[in-house]
Amino acid sequence: MQLKHEMETISEKLSEMAMASKAFCGLIMEHDQSRDVWLEELYALLPRLHSAVTALKSHDVNDLPVPEIDLDERFNLYSRLRQQLGERDSYWLEFDASPEQVNMSGSLADDLTDIYCELKNGLKRLDGSDDTGRTLGRWRAGFCQHWGQHVVDAE
Repeated sequence: MQLKHEMETISEKLSEMAMASKAFCGLIMEHDQSRDVWLEELYALLPRLHSAVTALKSHDVNDLPVPEIDLDERFNLYSRLRQQLGERDSYWLEFDASPEQVNMSGSLADDLTDIYCELKNGLKRLDGSDDTGRTLGRWRAGFCQHWGQHVVDAE
């Protein structure tokens, strides 16, 4: 009985994480909305994504291959997002608080690009593998090690 309940829980968590990831990736690729509507949807989705990934359990992911990074594709996405966000791209980080400093060092486009790339890689792994536990574990580990800070900063 415990195993069946645990499998249902993993299935529910996978479903929520996959749905939130697909929604996020779809929103990032959308071009047909006004910026304000797009940002409202994004800000509503980020907490859902944050909740879904923090609900995942850690799994052994040491022998999973590191995904290849297409730097040109990544830069193109970042550039498009930066242009789309315009003056709303930059934000102050905690260490930017110096009064004489005039540059904000946070970039929403950078945050969204990193989140998108991590989620897209996980969705590709889910499509090409039957080991969903390890894919969920990779998402969770990546969140804890890197892209989680981007989610927090974007929120």
